[in-house]
Amino acid sequence: MTGPGQGSWQPDPEGRYEYRWFDGQQWTDQVSQQGQVIRAPLGGGGPGPQAAPQDRGQQTAQHDQSQHQGRHQGPAQPDQPGGGDGFAGITGDLIDGRFSEKEDKAIANQNSRLLRVRLGEPFMARQGSMVAYQGNVDFAFEGGGASKFIKKALTGEGLPLMRCSGQGDVFLAERANHVHLLNITNSGLSISGKNVLAFSSSLDWTIERVKGGSIAAGGLFNTMLRGTGWVALTTDGPPVVLNAAEAQTFADTNAVVAWSANLQTQLKTSFKAGALIGRGSGEAVQVSFYGNGFVIVQPSEGVQITAAQ
Repeated sequence: MTGPGQGSWQPDPEGRYEYRWFDGQQWTDQVSQQGQVIRAPLGGGGPGPQAAPQDRGQQTAQHDQSQHQGRHQGPAQPDQPGGGDGFAGITGDLIDGRFSEKEDKAIANQNSRLLRVRLGEPFMARQGSMVAYQGNVDFAFEGGGASKFIKKALTGEGLPLMRCSGQGDVFLAERANHVHLLNITNSGLSISGKNVLAFSSSLDWTIERVKGGSIAAGGLFNTMLRGTGWVALTTDGPPVVLNAAEAQTFADTNAVVAWSANLQTQLKTSFKAGALIGRGSGEAVQVSFYGNGFVIVQPSEGVQITAAQ
């Protein structure tokens, strides 16, 4: 046990909570349950009272501070006389806990536009998508080999990747677009390269031409992911997911984000409706989908570049 004046968190001797603060001489009424510090006197005979509403922000900030100082080392210590508190003297919604780092899962959305990945195994991420990280993380260029480099050059399907490895947390985002996390199990997903944010290194990736089209006829190339692992993709706005098995499905080539790899595809070109469908200059190209699977479409056709007059 600790000596006099050397306080520490210890397993709750009553077993009602995860931890109870021992001040070096006796047990106190401060307990911690799932990261929440509350007060519960010894011998209370049941769950202790919840923290008062006005104290929740301070308690959450205190708990978050302990996680940044050292993860998996128990809850934060109560403020000691003369002790430093990085949140002391500052209040506001930004530090009241609602925007604090979420750590319930290793790979999860921090919010709808930001992904957090806790490094265990290396993973791939779009170059330039890292907005913050904690720990000892290494970022290295990932070319994918000569064959993929040639495909990138010939097809224009750009997927600039970096390999993230080491220990720590990495936060990823892309132009404040919405981030969506998918798990793939012995399956495949065809994704537009511009919508790929990150994926586990266990997935095989390559650049493939969308079947049913050709380079001369406006061929479309996508990034194909296969195997078992996770992938994070972005959408410019909240997407719609269409079930291609319900009806023949068409999507604008600039708006389609991804589709399940087992779908059959065909490129369709329309000259008559070029001024009405899509944002083409005189013609519109859509992708048609057949079979059992889904298609993800974003409510945007991307940034349009207007030729100089």
